Amino acid sequence: MTEQPISINSAFDGGNIRVAGIDGDTVDLEIVADHLSDFYQWFSFRVAGARGRRLRLRIVNAGGAAYPFGWPGYKVRASTDRVAWRMVDTAYADGVLEWVWEGEADVAWFAYFAPYTMEMHHDLVARIAATGAHHRQLGTTLDGQAIDYFRFGTGAKPVWLYARQHPGESMTEYWMEGALDWLTSKAAAPLLAAATVHVVPNMNPDGTRRGHLRTNAAGVNLNREWHAPTPERSPEVSCVLREMDRTGVAFALDVHGDEAIPANFIAGYEGIPNWTDDHGAKFYDFGQRLAAHTADFQTEKGYPKSAPGTANLSMSTNQLAHRFGAVSVTLEMPFKDHDANPDAEFGWSPERSKRLGVSCLEVLAGMIDTI
Repeated sequence: MTEQPISINSAFDGGNIRVAGIDGDTVDLEIVADHLSDFYQWFSFRVAGARGRRLRLRIVNAGGAAYPFGWPGYKVRASTDRVAWRMVDTAYADGVLEWVWEGEADVAWFAYFAPYTMEMHHDLVARIAATGAHHRQLGTTLDGQAIDYFRFGTGAKPVWLYARQHPGESMTEYWMEGALDWLTSKAAAPLLAAATVHVVPNMNPDGTRRGHLRTNAAGVNLNREWHAPTPERSPEVSCVLREMDRTGVAFALDVHGDEAIPANFIAGYEGIPNWTDDHGAKFYDFGQRLAAHTADFQTEKGYPKSAPGTANLSMSTNQLAHRFGAVSVTLEMPFKDHDANPDAEFGWSPERSKRLGVSCLEVLAGMIDTI
């Protein structure tokens, strides 16, 4: 039987890779930078003709990625059914990310993290809307895609949950799926009696579909636009912040992924001009309660705190804490694993992201009266 040629393809929703060269069973690849931007690190592609081969796959421009310090200790995710995404032993040296794939199927898929495509997003929107949850389109992106929004509850305290400002952080929409399923369950009743919960499950549809790491269709990092968003650069932030101004914000949770730190953690707003210890204590209380609630969260590892008066108000967590006096939280999940509670097969995964979404809201429900 004639051996099938190796074919690499990323021309699909959220795909990103280009072929630099193929020499026998060695495939050299390059990640494509975000449109109009130098950022790159997200990749998602498939390999056809894999069966019976021992493929050596090399991302040769990994050293120039946005966060090359995230590669050591990282493991590529691989799937043959696009449902289960297992970790593959991965090496990083001399600017090259490399792994070996023993062909067990004709076609295999590889990604930076388990993808959450725009088609999956639309399935999620359809399923949650079918429960009777209030849905609205807040606006459209530069590519004309919808900014989807849900509202739950009738309580007095406005809570905002929003995710995926950085589209390559696909674990964040799995978190949203878990959170939305919980919000449509009976378990959410006490929270929804005390709060009205506003949810934007994907802030950056254009970057998601284009296979970007960090930016929208204009090459703009949305989490540097919250001080002065414009329809020309950042309509996604503009329409969401306009609605926040209408509703107010008492508690906000901005969901992200971190390339380097092998743990789930939160970041706050210590450097805002109007910081008070009483305001900050509510942020710290959320983190301490979450760490006590689930082994998939910890408070030892994380980002350095901003010095007084040095907060970047173009970032949403700082802007919302400053603008509304909100208890404003950035949640970071790993591309690696949560080392305090590791999983040798899947690492940090879609299912664990969903469960963390539930845990966050269970903790919020228990402290909403203090916010």
